[in-house]
Amino acid sequence: MHEHIAEAVKAPDLVALEPGLACLRFETMKIYSALGAVRHLLESGAVAPGDTLIDSSSGIYAQALALACHRYGMKCHIVGSTTVDRTLRAQLEILGATLEQVRPSRNLRLDQELRVRRIAEILDANPTYHWMRQYHDEIHYLGYREVAESLAADLPGVPLTLVGGVGSGASTGALASYLRAAGRDVALVGVQPFGSVTFGAEHVTDPDMIIAGIGSAIEFRNVRHDLYDRVHWVGFGPAASGAVALLRSGGVFAGLSSGAAYLAARWERRRDGSRTHVFVAADTGHRYVDAVFARHRETHDAGALRPHEITSLDDLRPPWSTGSWPGLRPTP
Repeated sequence: MHEHIAEAVKAPDLVALEPGLACLRFETMKIYSALGAVRHLLESGAVAPGDTLIDSSSGIYAQALALACHRYGMKCHIVGSTTVDRTLRAQLEILGATLEQVRPSRNLRLDQELRVRRIAEILDANPTYHWMRQYHDEIHYLGYREVAESLAADLPGVPLTLVGGVGSGASTGALASYLRAAGRDVALVGVQPFGSVTFGAEHVTDPDMIIAGIGSAIEFRNVRHDLYDRVHWVGFGPAASGAVALLRSGGVFAGLSSGAAYLAARWERRRDGSRTHVFVAADTGHRYVDAVFARHRETHDAGALRPHEITSLDDLRPPWSTGSWPGLRPTP
């Protein structure tokens, strides 16, 4: 029996979709990150039950941190993006978390800067609050050890290619780190939106993209770039087509980042069929119903889509580009 609902919903399901292709499907992936971080802070004495934890979120981390705070008897304050929808707002309120959303912004960079600026103001006025720093603190890697151990047990001995959104770096990066530390042969493929500075795509825009959680217009300091072997930059159109195709072919109802990862994983399997490819579906598709799934007739055949292979970041172009990261890495 689980002691708390957070423990029950955190565990992913590994689903075989096609030969050599599997989906690591979460209901909401960042619960692992939040639970691991909060537990460590309590055990180390950095915080105490009843303290207030604060952070910025565009969506699923807000729910994860609220559940972790509920689990451990903490208070929670979220500075949210305008992408935090009505359903999530209601959940946060009932869980006892407080939410304030920044004003609507014309671009992702301004939205993230406004959120970080507001957190600084709140911390100045409330110095006892603890900033979780999901974008910067490597403490968020800790919770994914359990996922890596489970994945290794389910897929023993085979070489793996892990594909998924980069985000703060504490999901795909953490999984690959723990698997490699255990001696597994793991290639890591990151998925990014255009406009993200994390892997040098800030000069290419995609005004339709609404998956802020897998990329950033500001620096995320807990991303370990050297962990990644390849990167796929995926625009809204292909990501939406991938999400619809994933539901249609595999019955997996997941979000836009999952659709992008599905496309990338299928392409990587074409490049090297000797490996088992596992892509991360970080959350469900509920918040994308209106923007994606209700418009499924407008999407393209995912199997007919092809990325633009690049050898320089200057060659990046929508709607989908990919390349080997070591050869693209900017000069320090």
